[in-house]
Amino acid sequence: MHRPLIIINNSAARARQVWPVIQTELEKAKIEYDTHLTAAIGDATIQTRRALHDGTKLIVVVGGDGSLSEVAEGYFEFSENPEQLPKAINKDAALAVLPAGTGDDFARGLVGQRAALNTWLKAFISKLTEPERPVTRLIDVLYGRSNGLQTPFICLNAATMGIGGETASRVASQGNFMRRFSGEFRFLFAALGALAVWRERRVKVSIDGKLVSDGPMNLVAVANALYAGGGMMLSPNASLDDGKLDVVTASGLSRANVIAELSRVHKGGHVNNPKVNITQGEIVLIETLMMQDAMLIEADGNVRGVTPVRFEVMPSALQFMI
Repeated sequence: MHRPLIIINNSAARARQVWPVIQTELEKAKIEYDTHLTAAIGDATIQTRRALHDGTKLIVVVGGDGSLSEVAEGYFEFSENPEQLPKAINKDAALAVLPAGTGDDFARGLVGQRAALNTWLKAFISKLTEPERPVTRLIDVLYGRSNGLQTPFICLNAATMGIGGETASRVASQGNFMRRFSGEFRFLFAALGALAVWRERRVKVSIDGKLVSDGPMNLVAVANALYAGGGMMLSPNASLDDGKLDVVTASGLSRANVIAELSRVHKGGHVNNPKVNITQGEIVLIETLMMQDAMLIEADGNVRGVTPVRFEVMPSALQFMI
């Protein structure tokens, strides 16, 4: 029986700090495992695919949403034709996380709050040491295509465009000083900086082939899970296993409006604003009509290109250990 593979985000200071603690507890529990320390962007995806082809049945991520997304992408093989949905390498293989990132939004959504790493670690060890089979949950996965619909990627949690994409880019470029602060503060600081230079641009949003919005927008988000951006509840009714995308659009908000909504979005209060709309569907196309209006796309904390972008839900596509 293949041992679990633990992938550690070696570029994240918090992941490097907590790994010795995790290692000690795993050794106390006499759990055998293999490890891989990531060396560059995309390395986690390559190592995941290699391990799954070799027969590994469980891969564990020590890192944040970006690392988790990279590993999740490795569970699938892409076709040379980006219009074809990717195929699972092994549908029985499971993914797990020991959260050690900036926002840890996916993990937060699984349990409804941001839990301490020790809580996750104890639960993980108990699942591997109990005689019963570990509990897994089938979750939906988003398949995205950016950069003129030619660059494919996998998204687990949520993707944002507009102010959201600009914010993610700013978070990724923050230096060591800012990394001392909480994920929530870092996202808020970056969001205020993005807002200061943001301008609305015309965006067309089509869901399941129907045009639902066409006009100047501040933000477009496609949510699969409950939280994004360091605890922001973009769509309070989003579910990981409903086979639907939750598409959030915000149009016509002034800078003062956006700042006001930032204070409410962590509890989902922004949905009461008539300028914010949420629509569900299975396929969404987001288009900007001029090159200078192209919006950065953030997916699970990683910048994944620019609009136009197309998302399609892949229902129950991945086993996740909970």
